[in-house]
Amino acid sequence: MDPHVDLQQTDYSTPPESTDPPRRMTRQQTLTLISIASVNFSSMICYSILGPFFPSEAVKKEASQTVIGLIFGCYAVCNLIGSLIMGRYIVQIGAKFMLVTGLLVSACCTILFGLLDRVPAGAAFITLCFVVRSIDAVGFAAAMTSSFAMTAKIFPNNVATVLGSLEIFTGLGLIMGPPVGGWLYQSFGYEVPFMLLGCLLLIMVPFNIYVLPTIEADSSKDSSFRLLTRVKIVLICYAIFTLSAGLGFLDATLSLFAIKTFNLSSGYVGLIMLGLSLPYCLASPLMGYFTDKYPAVRSWFMVIGTITTAFGFFLLGPVPFLHIPSQLWLLVVMLGVIGFSLGMTAIPTFPEIITCAYEQGFEEGLSTLGMVSGLFGAFWSLGMFYGPVVGGLITQHLSFEWASAVQGGLAFLAAFFLAVYYLCQRPQQQSVREDRRDESTRLLNE
Repeated sequence: MDPHVDLQQTDYSTPPESTDPPRRMTRQQTLTLISIASVNFSSMICYSILGPFFPSEAVKKEASQTVIGLIFGCYAVCNLIGSLIMGRYIVQIGAKFMLVTGLLVSACCTILFGLLDRVPAGAAFITLCFVVRSIDAVGFAAAMTSSFAMTAKIFPNNVATVLGSLEIFTGLGLIMGPPVGGWLYQSFGYEVPFMLLGCLLLIMVPFNIYVLPTIEADSSKDSSFRLLTRVKIVLICYAIFTLSAGLGFLDATLSLFAIKTFNLSSGYVGLIMLGLSLPYCLASPLMGYFTDKYPAVRSWFMVIGTITTAFGFFLLGPVPFLHIPSQLWLLVVMLGVIGFSLGMTAIPTFPEIITCAYEQGFEEGLSTLGMVSGLFGAFWSLGMFYGPVVGGLITQHLSFEWASAVQGGLAFLAAFFLAVYYLCQRPQQQSVREDRRDESTRLLNE
């Protein structure tokens, strides 16, 4: 089958109700799934290698904790801007071209970042860190925005299941990045981790050029900002923001806290981070399957997930007013709780926003999926900026324990707002169902 097939000619929609068994995935769907899984894995392993050793390396180059937070944060700001732009113009640019170009840019920036240890300490090093990370973020935004949109286009009836399954590879990238990066750094120095993983991304480029289909679609006049006129979408986006803020905070501060408090090496810090990514990796496909099979539970999965996230951050330090001493086993357990709750909360958000967009009158197609994907990426990136920057400031001026408690407070607010909204909506939904039932009964009597 030609990988450059026009997907307008291929019907991925659900056929009318039938007693026939569900069809197996086509060869094109299977190849696309493999391709996007490789993108998720390679992109996330390159993103996550910085955590165990870059903060301590940056300190040697005269960067403060606040500046380190800003270096992590600038990635998120550029990712935010890139996600909104790429989501809006995905049809004009082309989903496949956007993904492949994004991978190429990210690969080159990863290799360049590995050469920054040769730059003099001080302003030169810090400036180049900002420049390379910013360009890398735009490439990452292009690749991830198009991959989310293509997934939803090719698997319209199983979005949460497929995204949950793909998050296994995102989780594997997050799992392998810190320990592999920490081990390579300890064994071979600063440059080798970035060189190896940058080359891995380069290998993905020709593979995806061959495998990915070319999707033709009509552009839409709608915008991502119209989506934000719905209260439900705003609250879901805030929940996405709190999740990514927590992750960004941990990226920038956890390694220094663990090294200082427990006297650990960079390699062991990478292993501790497994406590976060492994539960997320295992939980995501289960949550995706369950929320696709029972869509009504998506809302309460998000509420329960954000409450659990808040609990995890409160005990991660733990928060000082509890007067519980910091212990390594408690840190690892709470990272596991946060990782599991991330899967419970994050997986339902994307299909839930798509459903809201269609209810609001957006056209079903790649253009709308691109805007939803861009909106998701933008709020995720906003959190990834807030987490390292504000978390770094609070850590520097107060402590890691208080900064972690602030992240828990953000997640608790998300749970509270979502719970209030869904409880207020329930009587209205029951009223609508009763009106429809009365109308159908009247029509039958007539």
